[in-house]
Amino acid sequence: MNVLIMKGLTLPSVSDAELAAIAEAAGPGSNVTLVDGAKEAAAVAADVEVVLGVMPAKLFAAMAALRWVHATASGVDMFMYPEFVDSDVVLTGEKGLVGGHLADHGFGLLLALTRQIHTAIKLGPNAWARREAMRGVEIELEGLTMGIVGFGGTGRAMARRAAAFGMNVVALDELEVAAGDGVDEVWPRARLEELVGRSDVVAVCCPLTKATENLFDDRLFAVMRPGAILVNVTRGEVVDGDALVRALASGHLGGAALDVISGEPLAADHPIWGFDNVAMTPHTAGASQLRAGRNVSRFVDNLVRYRAGQPLAGVVDKQAGF
Repeated sequence: MNVLIMKGLTLPSVSDAELAAIAEAAGPGSNVTLVDGAKEAAAVAADVEVVLGVMPAKLFAAMAALRWVHATASGVDMFMYPEFVDSDVVLTGEKGLVGGHLADHGFGLLLALTRQIHTAIKLGPNAWARREAMRGVEIELEGLTMGIVGFGGTGRAMARRAAAFGMNVVALDELEVAAGDGVDEVWPRARLEELVGRSDVVAVCCPLTKATENLFDDRLFAVMRPGAILVNVTRGEVVDGDALVRALASGHLGGAALDVISGEPLAADHPIWGFDNVAMTPHTAGASQLRAGRNVSRFVDNLVRYRAGQPLAGVVDKQAGF
């Protein structure tokens, strides 16, 4: 078996111990090759059967022997080009492994807004002159309702944190999934407007697919509770960027806590930067000191399963896009 490991943003390095574990799981006679990215991968692409990394269309076209890709990206929309989707190549990834740090980040941004932390940081020593005004708009999360759109790993992690803050939590998902983690019942997609209409905080925790692209548009923002806060740490394109600006400008949307946004990175003159009630980070929520190790461990386990002909963990439904 020829196994190719591609380093990148979410897999910046692979230790000798991890390489040894991968080689052992791949079995006797296997070749494990480590490269810095897709450009280096092209030189060894022809005979590769298994990849840990990403798969640009140009590289995929050169991989005639490819049978399975284990993604090093939590969002797999980048894999959803027709040639890959329609192929027999299996795609697995980090499904269920990345919720914790994304939820940490989402709550950090939410608290930055509700407790005026982002304002104090921007003002620095001048914040003391704004102390009274800041106190006048600070709110606590106790007793508020969080609506979660997408109840996978990230949605469940957000729900646990929301419950710990004393919030009421409602959630929906595209699939029939079990309740729990502070949620009594997981609603179907058909109840989306009801969910956003009753929520003080709406957390986007779903993947980017054809069904979710620009899901949050003018119509959906209009049915949100006046003054509600939007949190998005998954995919920016789930939210129509122009509609978001309009909802903020009208005052209907109370604020936005964002790690991702459509069209990122935004120009310095983009209108989103002018809103005091927006706290935004540069798509950094996916970082964690534990992330790469968790995914390599899953890949090692899946290599053992692959050789034994057993079902793999974290399989992506390529037709559904998640």
